[in-house]
Amino acid sequence: MLQVAFIKQNTDFVKERLAVKHFTELSLIDEIIVLDDQRKQTQSQFDNNQSQVNSLSKEIGQLMAKGEKALAEEKKGQVAQLKATLQPISQQLGTIEETLQQYLTRIPNLPANIVPAGKTPEDNIIAKEGGKQVQLGEGAVPHWELTKKYKLIDFELGNKITGSGFPVYTGVGAKFQRSLIQYFLDYNTGAGYTEMTPPLMVNEDSAFGTGQLPDKEGQMYHITEDKFYLIPTSEVPLTNIYRDELVKETDLPIKMTAYTPCFRREAGSYGKDVRGLNRLHQFDKVEIVQLTQPALSYQTLDDMVAHVEKLIQSLELPYRILRLCGGDMSFTSALTYDFEVYSAAQEKWLEVSSVSNFETYQANRMKVRYKDSNGKNQLVHTLNGSSLALPRIMACLLENNQTPEGIKIPAALQKYFGKEMITL
Repeated sequence: MLQVAFIKQNTDFVKERLAVKHFTELSLIDEIIVLDDQRKQTQSQFDNNQSQVNSLSKEIGQLMAKGEKALAEEKKGQVAQLKATLQPISQQLGTIEETLQQYLTRIPNLPANIVPAGKTPEDNIIAKEGGKQVQLGEGAVPHWELTKKYKLIDFELGNKITGSGFPVYTGVGAKFQRSLIQYFLDYNTGAGYTEMTPPLMVNEDSAFGTGQLPDKEGQMYHITEDKFYLIPTSEVPLTNIYRDELVKETDLPIKMTAYTPCFRREAGSYGKDVRGLNRLHQFDKVEIVQLTQPALSYQTLDDMVAHVEKLIQSLELPYRILRLCGGDMSFTSALTYDFEVYSAAQEKWLEVSSVSNFETYQANRMKVRYKDSNGKNQLVHTLNGSSLALPRIMACLLENNQTPEGIKIPAALQKYFGKEMITL
């Protein structure tokens, strides 16, 4: 969430950057400024009246001690009149503050200066490409046919148990999934990330803190009776570990990783783009999260991008890194890089990771601060990335490595999986 002081001091800049995200409610910025002025005036009026009450009350005590009861009674009348104004002013102040907060939550994060001003995914910039695209032989098939042939995943069984988008991994498929998860976690912890196992449900404060509420409530599974939300990514519980905390600067950067199932309603997703593992309501993902000082966050972002890139390279997959344009970025992000791997059988690029810097946007919502060398409390910068999301990685590994003899396993995974090839 943006800070009011920053908005007031940089009004034109804020509007210009929001336009890059194609935010259409720019009039909210002016309304926020007016509301904040009203808040200050109302707070000042309340404080002045309360100060007069306190001063008069002290004076009444002194008058009573002197025996000047008549004058004391007159002052009591003045106190009563002033006290009668406090509650209405307090209520007015509460209304202004609530409206101001609502307006602030409707303002997305400002995109960084290098964010392209495009509107659709076609306007994203390819920052880097790597790996070699494979040429599949005749008879190559997409992963949903491979998983059926080798009995790796049962989509129909998942549909029976729950519904579309909830696959059942079976036998070798379940082991392959577990091998990927363990490899990703070991890779992350080897780079200094602390492994965590967070809850799979969060409360409203946590969902608000990382920006899922009120922006993405339609994409989240909501347990209405308890007001809990199933997590769309472990970014949500991991970052909220430090909500309302003042961390030591010497403890920064804080680096965390976690494997969790993730849950997304993905309302309105239909057609060939959601076949098989391409888009699921429940999927596994390994996440990395960092909290760091503002001056270091963009170097940290570059380091996290390089970290994910090396992981994909180790899987021997062709990939590209996209710098997202303003219109394709999330509500909370200041700068996002997406990783896509090439699906040879489907002949298309599939997103497998997003790595983002949120600057102080999430930290301001969650009040995550640190005390700097001057003894002043500062908001941290928060960052996160997928390292990696499992479904499309598995899809591409199966498709790109299919041979007449079976499905080859990349060398980096063989010690986790225990085999060099998946065979019938």
